Amino acid sequence: MAPGAPGPAATPGPTATPTPAAAPDAPGPIGPADPVGAPAPAGAGPAAGAGGVPAQPDWRRLSPRMLAVHPVQETARALPALLAVLVAGSSSGHSALWTLAGVAVTIGLGILRWATTSYQVSAEQVQVRRGFLRRRVLSTPRDRVRTVDLTSHALHRVLGLSRLTIGTGQSDRKEGLRLDGLTVAEAERLRVALLRRTASGQPTLPTQSTLPGQSTLPGQSTLPGQPTLPVPGRIPAGEFGAGGQFGESGQPTVAGPLDWSRADRPARETVLAALRPGWVRYAPFTLSGLVTIGIVFGFIYRLVNEAHLDPSRFGALRDLAHHLSQAPLGLAVTEVVLAAIVLVALASTFGYVLAFWSFRLARQDGGTLHVSRGLITTRATTIEERRLRGAELSEPLLLRMVVGARCIAIATGLRVGRGAERGGSLLLPPAPRREVVRVAAEVLRDPQPMTIALRSHGPRARRRRYVRALTLAAIVPAVLGVLWGVAGWPVWAPLVALVTLPAGALLAADRYRSLGHAVTGGYLVLRQGSMIRRRCALARDGIIGWHLRQSIFQRRAGLVTVIATTAAGRQRYALPDVEVGTSVPLVDRATPDLFTPFLVETPSR
Repeated sequence: MAPGAPGPAATPGPTATPTPAAAPDAPGPIGPADPVGAPAPAGAGPAAGAGGVPAQPDWRRLSPRMLAVHPVQETARALPALLAVLVAGSSSGHSALWTLAGVAVTIGLGILRWATTSYQVSAEQVQVRRGFLRRRVLSTPRDRVRTVDLTSHALHRVLGLSRLTIGTGQSDRKEGLRLDGLTVAEAERLRVALLRRTASGQPTLPTQSTLPGQSTLPGQSTLPGQPTLPVPGRIPAGEFGAGGQFGESGQPTVAGPLDWSRADRPARETVLAALRPGWVRYAPFTLSGLVTIGIVFGFIYRLVNEAHLDPSRFGALRDLAHHLSQAPLGLAVTEVVLAAIVLVALASTFGYVLAFWSFRLARQDGGTLHVSRGLITTRATTIEERRLRGAELSEPLLLRMVVGARCIAIATGLRVGRGAERGGSLLLPPAPRREVVRVAAEVLRDPQPMTIALRSHGPRARRRRYVRALTLAAIVPAVLGVLWGVAGWPVWAPLVALVTLPAGALLAADRYRSLGHAVTGGYLVLRQGSMIRRRCALARDGIIGWHLRQSIFQRRAGLVTVIATTAAGRQRYALPDVEVGTSVPLVDRATPDLFTPFLVETPSR
């Protein structure tokens, strides 16, 4: 059975609208004296255009400094094509001329990209217009703005520029609306202004139901037994968008005109966490450098292969290959493994310093969480707290061995599925577990979700984990035993493979120990995983539906997988192998207003 929505509700994101090609307006770059969408002076009334129609804000260009950035970006993207042009032109003896022509075209495309890009910020929406032959307008309603991300790469920082990305709660396969080339000061002012919610312009909602028996706002029902809306605080997800917040008048807050006077004031904030030098010791246990080494190795391999180079011609590589060929097999394997471990540890530490240098998490007075970090490339992400639907405590296996963890936000408008660091949902990098728990409690304003003891899933769930793990672990020595008897493989192969059995038993025990759930206050707490143990505290008012799923093996064992759907984070949070008799009370306790109407009382015999 699946009461509620069967899947996560998609939040509308930016919409692209093709428009006829036209010469873009050319007002100068915005500055403190000419803000985008600045309100008219008090008593002046709205600006009017022809026929008395209120004038829209002007279309603005990006900073002219981007003329030094776009050509460099386009040249880097076109580097493979330029190399191909160089090789093709070498056959005719005009390789330099062809290369210069290719570079000129690439630079011209970069300049054209700046010349055909403009944007507009009004009280209702943010629009970006780009394209020359195919003009497109990308629009985002301001009341759909969930997060604002500011990123400055090395060249951006030299020129005093920043890239502003607006998150709107869309899928992680798409990018948010992006303004690449604002000055740092203007990007910061626009960030603050976009995340302000004003009381003006709020919709008028009925305070009393027009139909007999309907529930009223703020939350009383005229029929006995009918569920009511919870007040005050957040509106349940699905009401007025992906969750809202009541204002002082009882109405949900909405986006209003840009308040530049407040945006210019320095934000008052409370620092929740800041990077400490000692946290670098957790970097080697993240294995993030493994991916970097793999990418670099693949690039070098392709380069050597395409250039028809012989690595044995280089003295150092020739000596290393000769040493490994002369050493015993066991010693050679040990040396290679140790060298790889050291290299991965160094790369992980270097990447940790680059990504999280000057890390800082603060709660600002505008009702937002502000995360800033980065050494060469700086990044600042601002999350509205009313879009926050919980927090996740992530503990990869190696990091858990040294009592470390990291904290990830569960919020609408943040990309997921590509790593928390890239998606901007990281609230705390790998750090001591005690510190991570403290920060999560500060973010949630409640320490219980991260400290409460969880309820185990019983002996049937434990037996299911042992059966699955040991069955898979027994397949490896069985296959190697067949190959030893049929293909003449060495006899030690299946004997060594028998170590998979105790390894499988340890894995099953750890997976069961990690499995648990609890309902506390306003949160549903779920925990599972072994290689990466995740403890998720999901706000109960952010759950928009449930999905109960059973495989044929689960039906025989009397177990069910309970999946809570939400518009935030991964959108599906599963709790596997819950006893059938426990699943329905768990769902009903977590969201009684959502689930109770679907329950039928069974008459007692």
